[in-house]
Amino acid sequence: MTHTPTTGSPAPATATSALPLDRRSLAPDLARGVMLLFIALAHAHIFTVLIGGGEAVQSTADRIATAGNVMFVELRAYPMFAALFGYGLAQIYRRRTEQGHEWPWVRSLLRRRSRWLIVFGVVHAALLFFGDILAVYGLLALVFVGVLRFRDRTLVILTVIWLPLGATLQALVAAEQATTGQSVFPPMGDGLMDELVIRLTIYAMILPVMVISTVVPFLVGILAARHRVLEEPRQHLKLLRGAAFVGLPLGVLGGLPLALIKAETWPGHSPLDAMIAGGLHQVTGYAAGFGYAALIALIAVRLSDRRGPVTNALEALGQRSLTFYLAQSVAWAVLFASYTLHFQLTSPALAVGIAVAVWLTTVVLADLMRRRNTRGPAEVALRRLTYRS
Repeated sequence: MTHTPTTGSPAPATATSALPLDRRSLAPDLARGVMLLFIALAHAHIFTVLIGGGEAVQSTADRIATAGNVMFVELRAYPMFAALFGYGLAQIYRRRTEQGHEWPWVRSLLRRRSRWLIVFGVVHAALLFFGDILAVYGLLALVFVGVLRFRDRTLVILTVIWLPLGATLQALVAAEQATTGQSVFPPMGDGLMDELVIRLTIYAMILPVMVISTVVPFLVGILAARHRVLEEPRQHLKLLRGAAFVGLPLGVLGGLPLALIKAETWPGHSPLDAMIAGGLHQVTGYAAGFGYAALIALIAVRLSDRRGPVTNALEALGQRSLTFYLAQSVAWAVLFASYTLHFQLTSPALAVGIAVAVWLTTVVLADLMRRRNTRGPAEVALRRLTYRS
């Protein structure tokens, strides 16, 4: 069940040196930079639920924003980020193995990195935002580190076996919401300690669901990295075109039933309707996430030889995705927490505008860091903690 890593470009000289930014492939970083917009859109929408006490649909613009969030963002950007995490983990494994390190050393390195991701994630969830994904990724890498040595066929079989679990969980959540007519999220609370307790309570509830739902894209990301799909997109154009032009339409159509329910344009739907819509939404969300990654890789092929300022800025954001993922949560805490500005965000349409503004701010900041050749502080901290031994 082992797999020999394919050889490729020379690895960095030492195990502790980071890959220079100018040697990184464009497609993965461009994808991370663009997808941070979708993460911002998803998180801002959640705050309309937390503050409004439910799926607040008050106008035509709100209906459009809610439906658009379901079909294009919710459970669509998240699978892509999970796939990119698996992709990056497989890259670390390949580079360290190419340097001559044995599996026990690499496994110890990856597990140490995973434990620190869990620490980052729990602190993030407690202090800033309950929808943290860092601890989810850390748990996945800790438990599934051994799959990095599985054969392709074994990875495919494991992915197919795991696929129904995520769909089933999402179907059950959708059915419960349809039955009770309430959001799965309680109100934010009032005051620093009250919100901290609520955030940790919600996080403990949703963490198992997030972990189970993330396994499929995580495994697909490992498989894609093994064949350098995003690092060498020109050699995989047929695959990328198929994933983009099949996955994205599937994601939109598969999200339409749940979009109609949440936008309150499907009167009389039953809990069974919601359950089917929820399961379909999850499964097609995987397809959409892979489709987004493929589409951005195809765009990266066209942009690789003629990068402009926008491409450079988005790439810079992707290279510092951990830092600016956390920075988004700082913005949410400043804007929406009861002990800060406590902005009353009850309109999904307004949430879209706020999300775009926050994301654009991070794009500008990332580009300024690029011009100064400054790495993201969160990336630097995680690397130092990982390699300090």
